[in-house]
Amino acid sequence: MTTADAVLSELRRLGRAEHRDGMGHFGIDATRAYGVRTPDMRALAKRLGRDHELARALWATGQHEARHVAFMIADPARMDDVLLETWVSGLNSWDHCDGFCNGLARFTAEPWALVEAWATREEEFVRRAGFALLACLAVHDKAAPDRRFLDALALIEAAADDNRNFVSKAVNWALRQIGKRSIALHGPALALAEKLAARADTSARWIGHDARRELASEKVQAKLAARHA
Repeated sequence: MTTADAVLSELRRLGRAEHRDGMGHFGIDATRAYGVRTPDMRALAKRLGRDHELARALWATGQHEARHVAFMIADPARMDDVLLETWVSGLNSWDHCDGFCNGLARFTAEPWALVEAWATREEEFVRRAGFALLACLAVHDKAAPDRRFLDALALIEAAADDNRNFVSKAVNWALRQIGKRSIALHGPALALAEKLAARADTSARWIGHDARRELASEKVQAKLAARHA
């Protein structure tokens, strides 16, 4: 049975000082990182396979890349409310947040309930997780009806004045992904972008302008038209 110590040893071997030193340029705290590239972590996770107990042990180490691997090998079906809360409240970087949402949270039993719960929380990376998960669902949850995303626009509007960088970027990400999901969603998302662009608040205005620029582009509209044809 593979142990957390064995995984840490492998991650240490894979780490590169130049990669660790560059993490700070992307807003990632590298204090407890080895500097392992994402493809190497994915390859390691693939070799390990699904191992929920090992994932819990890796999370408990607090080591940066070990937590990434934990998200990749944890069993979504065994992520109960207590464990989800422990992990989401322990997020402290945008890359962990996004990896947790895209690699694990979206596969859990009720990801939409997580969106609603996290997007209204005050903690920076918990709130980011709510909108990062919403963005991931806009791309990957093919079965979700448009109504879910239309309802979620209210969450986006309510959080648009949060001027914390990692939150506003996730709010923007979610708005753009919803607007690109379908023709039915494009109009309401673009309308919200226009509304936010006209607000006095700096964060809302940036979110609106940036989302409007993409959603109003010929490229996006052409893709939606082709998909609808």
